[in-house]
Amino acid sequence: MTSIETIYGCFLKSTQVSTDSRKIENGCIFFALKGANFNGNKYAYDALKKGAAYAIVDEAEYATDDKILLVDNVLTALQQLAHYHRKQLGLPILAITGTNGKTTTKELISTVLAKKFKVSFTQGNLNNHIGVPLTLLAMDKNTEFGVVEMGANHPGEIADLCKIADPDFGIITNIGRAHLEGFGSFEGVIKTKGELYDYIGKKNGVIFYNADNKLLEEIGEALPKRISYGKENASFTGETIQSPPFIHVKANFKKGVLYLNSNLIGDFNFENILAAACIANYFDVDPLKIQQAIKEYQPTNNRSQLINKGELKIIMDAYNANPTSMAASIESFLENLKGDKYLILGDMLELGEYSEDEHTKIVKLIPEDLKSSTFLVGKEFTKVNTGDSIKSFIHVDELCAYLRSEPIKNGNILIKGSRGIQLEKVLDLLN
Repeated sequence: MTSIETIYGCFLKSTQVSTDSRKIENGCIFFALKGANFNGNKYAYDALKKGAAYAIVDEAEYATDDKILLVDNVLTALQQLAHYHRKQLGLPILAITGTNGKTTTKELISTVLAKKFKVSFTQGNLNNHIGVPLTLLAMDKNTEFGVVEMGANHPGEIADLCKIADPDFGIITNIGRAHLEGFGSFEGVIKTKGELYDYIGKKNGVIFYNADNKLLEEIGEALPKRISYGKENASFTGETIQSPPFIHVKANFKKGVLYLNSNLIGDFNFENILAAACIANYFDVDPLKIQQAIKEYQPTNNRSQLINKGELKIIMDAYNANPTSMAASIESFLENLKGDKYLILGDMLELGEYSEDEHTKIVKLIPEDLKSSTFLVGKEFTKVNTGDSIKSFIHVDELCAYLRSEPIKNGNILIKGSRGIQLEKVLDLLN
């Protein structure tokens, strides 16, 4: 079997890592991963013909060329290679996990740190057992700081990702009721997210935590190296400054107060902005550059985006959804926007036996005077919507058909739901 040292030598000679035989770049190293419905080993030789410099396989019958290297398990080899590469680089790495806000916080942290360091960070949602290795392998000798997002939907996953990335610093944005089907219970979510604290503590690293979040304070209280942020009684403090629909932060730096103006929607983004500023401040980024970075950051990919269409003001937040984020989004929307309001809410997925109860709780949050302006999409919401006022649709295409005949012409709209519901389809019908 080929050693990791040998594979690393090949990796250094390659241009990049590929796990998709349909997207082979000239000079790349191809890892022939397997899935429930595919076997990458079968495409190893084709990858070479398309321009790959090397291919890694774990089935001997496909090792038909001296540039096709055989290992026991391709996924394990990818993870070991990423860890080995991370150790060779020796750069500081901050890991981020949490139920809500981890991607936005990751991007904010990366944006502010980039004002001082050459930062490499998780792209998109590459935050799992394959995405984390790919994130690490995208770093090079010029990288000065790494920011790695870690996602999980089963116990033990954060611990496994920490073993790969070996982070020196960590932050848990929050812990909420998401992926309950995989975790089994809310206690399972707490334990799994807390695995990041456990790893950082054993390494004698530093964690950053929200002092306003009693759960995070409790599970991290035994760690000796903690930096807190929050509204009060924290190492780094700030307060919310309302400028509807955007959220701004009045932050307290050593040399004085700075107003951090953002392009983010929703009160819940206060803690994401404050976390980024706290971390950048810890690493001695110039406060004025932190201010500039926050102002420059533009949310994308249907996360806390403000979209103006004619007389409509649309809050698009349909990249992901769970009970905690759904409730926070609705509350912020109702409090901070004036004028006519509409809710378009999609099912929250992966809640298992808790699904009916959690969807019922969300329906109960809808004010009586807003029920006739609320549209629910998905099997779970439809099941629990027993009233006459709120309109329900099993599939988003049914809602689209309705909006073609009964268009919304003006006002404020919150669109919130899990990605699998595909609420982004509604955007084309709102003008």
